[in-house]
Amino acid sequence: MNKKKTILIAVAAIIAAGGSLWLTGGSKPRHKVVYTTATVEKGEISESVTATGTIEPVTEVEVGTQVSGIIDKIYVDYNSVVTRGQLIAEMDRVTLQSELASQRAAYNGAKAEYEYQKKLYQTYVQILYAAESVKVNEATLEVSQAECERARQLLQAGSIARSDLAQLEAQVSTDRYQLVTAQATLQDYKLQLKQLLELDGEAEMNLYLPDLGTENVLAPLPAKADIYRAALALRPEIEAGKLNVETSDLDIRIARAGYLPTLSLTAGIGTSHANGSDFSFSEQVKQNWNNSLGVTLSVPIFSNRQNKSAVEKAKLRKQTSELDLMDEQKTLYKTIETLWLDANSAQQRYAAATEKLRSTQASYDLIQEQFNLGMKNTVELLTEKNNLLGAQQETLQAKYMAILNRQLLRFYQGEEIEL
Repeated sequence: MNKKKTILIAVAAIIAAGGSLWLTGGSKPRHKVVYTTATVEKGEISESVTATGTIEPVTEVEVGTQVSGIIDKIYVDYNSVVTRGQLIAEMDRVTLQSELASQRAAYNGAKAEYEYQKKLYQTYVQILYAAESVKVNEATLEVSQAECERARQLLQAGSIARSDLAQLEAQVSTDRYQLVTAQATLQDYKLQLKQLLELDGEAEMNLYLPDLGTENVLAPLPAKADIYRAALALRPEIEAGKLNVETSDLDIRIARAGYLPTLSLTAGIGTSHANGSDFSFSEQVKQNWNNSLGVTLSVPIFSNRQNKSAVEKAKLRKQTSELDLMDEQKTLYKTIETLWLDANSAQQRYAAATEKLRSTQASYDLIQEQFNLGMKNTVELLTEKNNLLGAQQETLQAKYMAILNRQLLRFYQGEEIEL
């Protein structure tokens, strides 16, 4: 009986152990779950949305300046509405005026260079004229010497008087003097050219002396209107005048800026902390944080007429600049018109002088032949010779005046001078 009871108790113990093992999931131990409880309180539910992107306008306009420099004042802000001609910024006057002064100096330098080139060409043409004048005087002296020698033969033959020979000998001396004068004039012009080129006065100068014929002298002249139109776009004195007018416009805008109100915006942020406080540094910074914002608007009401006077003075300067520009334009047109008229007149005089020289040469040749035969006296010969020399000088003057003025017209037109 006792044995049965013992077996039943053992079976019951095994069953109980198996059930416990099944409930605990085998031999693996399970962690203890810890719970935290909180009191339910009423609050607000906030919802935030974060997004990134770029906002672009439908129409975008770039605003710039024609002159670079440092901006001194700005009269507009972001999203400001501006109109054409409105002053939106004021540049530093000192820097801007320095740049304008530099541009004026550049124009003045260009004008000086133009005048230098013009002077070079004028001197070169004068050398050409003087060189040909020397040739004419050399030929004249040779003819006078030949006539004097022929007069000696006629004197020995008793065909002329001693006084006739003396007149011819005096003419030889006169022609020799004229030749020396022409040679001195040529050397003087060469010296002037050396000085312009900054060459040593003792240095030898061999110049190219072209043979200029009738086609060079009587070449067609360009139209005055075309020359003037080209010169307006090229001449530095005109560009300098335009710059002065633009500067005056800028001065007026700057002067008018004195009437505009000035808006100043100030802002600041700050905090404070103290040692020995029960609050930590971060708590003090957070609690003592402060912001400040200030706007100052200055409206010019009474400025003792300073702004008005500044605007009036700027307008007067603009009027003066415009008058100066008009004066430069008129002077330029007058110069071109004078050159054109001189060139045209010189061409006509050259054509007439050429015909006169041809007839005078023929008349002199006839008188000389008659003198050699004893049919004409010395006075008639010398008179005709002086007429010939005068015709030669007139032809030379008209020739080189026509060449000089025509080439100067090309110079004002911006073309290269060619001979």
